[in-house]
Amino acid sequence: MEPLSNSSAQVDISTALHPYTDARAHEAQGPVIIDRGDGIHVYDQGGKRYIEGLAGLWSVAVGFNQPRLRDAATAQMDRLPYYHSFAHKAHEPSIRLGEKLVEMTPDNLTRVFFTNSGSEANDTVVKMLWYMNNALGKPEKKKFLARTKGYHGITVASGSLTGLPNNHRDFDLPAIPVTHLTCPHFYRFGKNGESEEAFTARLLAELEEVIAAEGADTIAGFIGEPLMAAGGVMPPPAGYWPGVEAICRKHDIKLIADEVINGFGRLGSAFGATHYGFTPDIMVTSKQLTSSYMPLAAIIFSEEIYDGIADNSHRIGTFGHGYTASGHPVATAVGLENLKIIEEMDLIGNAARLGQVLQSELAQLADHPLVGEVRGEGLIAGLELVADKAGKTPFDPVGKLGLAAFNIGHDEGLIMRNIGDTLALCPPLILTEDDAREIAAIMARVLDRTQDWAKDQGLR
Repeated sequence: MEPLSNSSAQVDISTALHPYTDARAHEAQGPVIIDRGDGIHVYDQGGKRYIEGLAGLWSVAVGFNQPRLRDAATAQMDRLPYYHSFAHKAHEPSIRLGEKLVEMTPDNLTRVFFTNSGSEANDTVVKMLWYMNNALGKPEKKKFLARTKGYHGITVASGSLTGLPNNHRDFDLPAIPVTHLTCPHFYRFGKNGESEEAFTARLLAELEEVIAAEGADTIAGFIGEPLMAAGGVMPPPAGYWPGVEAICRKHDIKLIADEVINGFGRLGSAFGATHYGFTPDIMVTSKQLTSSYMPLAAIIFSEEIYDGIADNSHRIGTFGHGYTASGHPVATAVGLENLKIIEEMDLIGNAARLGQVLQSELAQLADHPLVGEVRGEGLIAGLELVADKAGKTPFDPVGKLGLAAFNIGHDEGLIMRNIGDTLALCPPLILTEDDAREIAAIMARVLDRTQDWAKDQGLR
């Protein structure tokens, strides 16, 4: 092998395979190397400042330089840098964080299992329900219901639950029994002349039909993000979640709220489930749990599910599942301090208040010739770009314009996410009113420049 250049970018090009990246395109253009962070901003190696408009990956609630999280990690490193939770072992940080999560979540959620990521957590949920149903003498109750465009991770099981084509293509997924229902996005999937109420009724009727066709006694769980994020920032239609909950209760199907992005204040409420008025049997959390300063996820679940698992572990002699770093003491110490900061700074309230400002500012861009819909809730928003506003006609190919807007955003000093031709924003919960207005002003410039680019490319 040829010796590598001393350039960090060249070393990266020569050695790394990046997630969610066109590897050959990366070889040609190289990385943007982020060097440091400060509040809602990050800086690249050249010193250029960006508003991190996606909070990293939908996840940095408290900003990029919160000293209390550094200090919490350092103090725990000094005391107990690592220990496991296998075979009756425990340590104070994971005990206290588990206690805090049970306190914060709906009353029926009383038990906690820690993993390192949301993907691992959703994978674990699948195994937990399979394990429990086998123990209960329900060996056929193994299927899952999810939604097209839903995102639940990338492991074999969680990637199967995900409803995005590129997460399945050439990975041989889905690899577990899962049915993907219609995406509950009224703008894109409502029929001509259909009201939002009628759209909700149609989706609930579809759910009943699928349950009848598959057999309720074969379906273990229904999983969904309260507000769908990585598929394009799509709030649910009115009445959807209470309707889904009622159907799941009727058919003994466990309801799983994937709160990995929604949780801990993103929507201006503690959790998406409470925001939309439903009570899950299982809640999956990660990302803002530690503001992604440390890898950590937590599954919070009902006593009924715990009892089924616990009884089976007693019969077998063990619950044969877990990770080396399950409930890692440094990660859980950071998570506990992060939740204290969210509470003390009233960042959930801030997301509600500043969400109104951000959504209002972005709504003024709805008249732009490129914008089909501006949507969101709290401090998460999406702007869908279309070729024809009246017909909601997407650009062909989908994604080319979104990528151009993403790159123009970088040039303007705003990092966002291009999801096809939807531009997603999800800034840290410490956002100020001035920050919200600045983001909207930059987005306006991005849209104008993207429109000029589209004309140059013959897309308009």
